[in-house]
Amino acid sequence: MSFKWFHTLLLMSLLALNAQAAKIDFWDEQKRGTNFFNSEPTEQNYKAASEAGLEWVRVTFSKWDSQENDFLAGSLDNYQQLVQKDLDTLKQAVQWADKYGLKVVIAPLGLPGGRWTQNNGGKPDPRIWQDKKWWDQSARYWQDIAQALKGFNNIVAYNIINEPIPEMSTGMEEHGNLARYDSWYKKHQGTSHDLPAFYNQVIKAIRKVDTETPIMVDSGWYAQPTAFVYWPKLEDNKVLYAFHMYEPFNYTNRSNSLRIKNGQAAYEYPGTVPYAGLPIHWDKEQLEAFLTPLFDWAKENNIATSRLVASEYGVYRQNPGAADFLEDLTDLLNARQLHWAFYSFREDEWDGYDYELGSKPLNWKYWQAEEAGESPERPYNDRNPIWQVLSEAINAPRG
Repeated sequence: MSFKWFHTLLLMSLLALNAQAAKIDFWDEQKRGTNFFNSEPTEQNYKAASEAGLEWVRVTFSKWDSQENDFLAGSLDNYQQLVQKDLDTLKQAVQWADKYGLKVVIAPLGLPGGRWTQNNGGKPDPRIWQDKKWWDQSARYWQDIAQALKGFNNIVAYNIINEPIPEMSTGMEEHGNLARYDSWYKKHQGTSHDLPAFYNQVIKAIRKVDTETPIMVDSGWYAQPTAFVYWPKLEDNKVLYAFHMYEPFNYTNRSNSLRIKNGQAAYEYPGTVPYAGLPIHWDKEQLEAFLTPLFDWAKENNIATSRLVASEYGVYRQNPGAADFLEDLTDLLNARQLHWAFYSFREDEWDGYDYELGSKPLNWKYWQAEEAGESPERPYNDRNPIWQVLSEAINAPRG
């Protein structure tokens, strides 16, 4: 081998290594993104997200069509190997993102022994938190994914599992005082309910084939921000700690708007909304107070703000005060320079969180066309108050 050829190979190797090493550097400055929960991946959505000024997309594939029972995994009841045709579809989506300058976080909604509720007849599937055999299958599944995708430099994190529920059916309430987490963890540490231990096992498996792609980990109880408070810092040094923010849930979810149809008063924002059995006045100050235990935990564990991610947040767009809620919450995230990704962008199955539509319901002609099997275009209006809030936040100066 000539010296010139050797030098060229060395230079190419260094460039490739630098590109890989830069993945964690992507998160050193606040990044603003969105969630793609579509049932069908389309190039147009990536183009539109890029044109809106978004920098990254959290992509889930669990709703995509497959010839097998579960997309990519084949079967989450008995994982064997990745489904090649599904893998090709996923790679195509990542390539579309790269074409339009978007970074990607891969986020499966289910793992072996833990199928997503909406893909499980509407029932939670907590098997993965009841038997560690599912941990082994999940680690192997993620190792296979990492091996297959590590060549994509625009994949900037693997989000191991969406909204884990290791606390379910263990006697601990979903909402309540934070002290309940400490006593709960003392009882369940080292068992199949030990979420940090689960993550450490899966991350070790991933690192055998990919040492550079950051790992994004959701907290427990459906990724509640306060559910981190009992955690030790994870062993890997390229971890992003992710939470979802839909509190107060009695306000943010769709059933709040249905209260009006049932002759009841809907909860408004700002306003008093029950939380953990107590009437709480929710406004910008209360939102920050709710998130403060997370910030305190990060500080105590020497976890930089740049490693915290609000990877999902949102509100049903027809709820009273939706624009104000999104404005206050996003302002708080920007003020603290937290990474964020609102839910969601142009979801094709449901319009409830499609903020470019504003706060009004789609008219009967749209739904008539849907029922007729047509594919009507949604009447997007980027000047509506809800989308204006998000647009301004996306493009707001940093620092």
